[in-house]
Amino acid sequence: MTAEGPRPTAGSVTVVIPVKDDAAGLRRCLRALALQTEPADEIIVVDNGSQDDSARVAREGGATVLACERPGIPAAAAVGYDAAAGELILRLDADCLPAATWVETMRTFAGRRPDVDVFAGGARFIDGPRTLRSTLAAAYLGVYALVLTPTLGHLPLFGSNLGMRRDAWQRVSATVHRDDPEIHDDLDLSFHLGERHRIRFVPAAAMGISMRPFSSASAFLQRVDRGRRTVVRHWPADFPPLRWARLTRRRTARRITPSEPTG
Repeated sequence: MTAEGPRPTAGSVTVVIPVKDDAAGLRRCLRALALQTEPADEIIVVDNGSQDDSARVAREGGATVLACERPGIPAAAAVGYDAAAGELILRLDADCLPAATWVETMRTFAGRRPDVDVFAGGARFIDGPRTLRSTLAAAYLGVYALVLTPTLGHLPLFGSNLGMRRDAWQRVSATVHRDDPEIHDDLDLSFHLGERHRIRFVPAAAMGISMRPFSSASAFLQRVDRGRRTVVRHWPADFPPLRWARLTRRRTARRITPSEPTG
């Protein structure tokens, strides 16, 4: 596990953005973050071996740029989380477009719910055929939640719109599968954080995402295969009946001893 370092300022927010060869999307994302009603205290862009101008765009946009030589989003995202100084860490992708109130909404929700350590937001498509954006987004995220909630025993996280307290990340940082570029980092986080931390949905945390998962059949199937790989990698310990039983025991114990820390 990484060194904890000094305690962060109460209510401070770090936004983490992993990127590889997406300078145009990153420029738009950083512009949206600069226009937030409550700007983040820190923005970290983790460059995962880009060959384009992503790193330069990040610096020009006022972000701290870190390099991650190990390939894959899991490794890049983890580098950003490790370096985050904020009490609350927010994550989105380089091609995302957060609503102007995104940071404020997440910060406010976290402040109102000190019993919750992990926060999940939804999304809408901002490109592709206009007539299909709402329908496909609802179907995509609906199926995602429908399949993974029973698999995990709780709400899954969505990598384009998530938040977690820095303390919660530090508790799982040594056990997440940051070395495997072929897993879904958000699903992996769901397994690890959901084991001992409450995850709650923040409906007002609006996020625009790209329709890239549907750009081709091969791109979509790759995402599906990475999801399968992530789930199987956590077996047998997290085989659903075993995980459900373990989580049920922990939740029951929490209700019996409500003063016990949730972390």
